[in-house]
Amino acid sequence: MAPPTRTPRTRWIEEGLRALAAGGPDAVRIEPLAQALGVTRGGFYWHFDDRRALLEEMLDTWERASIDEVIERVEGEDPRASLRRLFALASSSEGLLTIDLAVRDLLTIDLAVRDWSRREQTVAERLRRVDNRRMDYLRSLFGAFCPDEDDVEVRCMLALSLWIGNHFIAADHGPRSRAEVLKLVLRRLEA
Repeated sequence: MAPPTRTPRTRWIEEGLRALAAGGPDAVRIEPLAQALGVTRGGFYWHFDDRRALLEEMLDTWERASIDEVIERVEGEDPRASLRRLFALASSSEGLLTIDLAVRDLLTIDLAVRDWSRREQTVAERLRRVDNRRMDYLRSLFGAFCPDEDDVEVRCMLALSLWIGNHFIAADHGPRSRAEVLKLVLRRLEA
């Protein structure tokens, strides 16, 4: 008789991230995750000691996907081209490298982590680290063609604010589409 097939660890993490995005950290519960995966909750304990361990793995995966994997996908010789790829990736629905989530899902997860960080100090510290890494990467890109440190900081802050805040803005842009306006913003930021 063949040994039972176990649900891979990554599937538990992905499903946990989906639950986090949909309902916050309280929605990340073992039984509903097992049901969503079509397995018993016993399989969970092959991979994780407890729910807290899953939450930590989810945050690790979110951090890796939103920083390391994004940088890997956009990095190149020309900083302006890297910025264009970064903006294109941020506005796409492409899947990421090691997790089966789209970039738009990553933003929803990011927003859920931001909300969670308001209630849990360790998550707030993690979010600060992630945002600092994002700012550092943006500084490296903008700093390659902007000699003024203040200008670099302003461009970085605007770019990060746009990534986070764009999805909260419901305003119309007259005859322009949101995509057209975002292209204008990128052109202004890389000028």
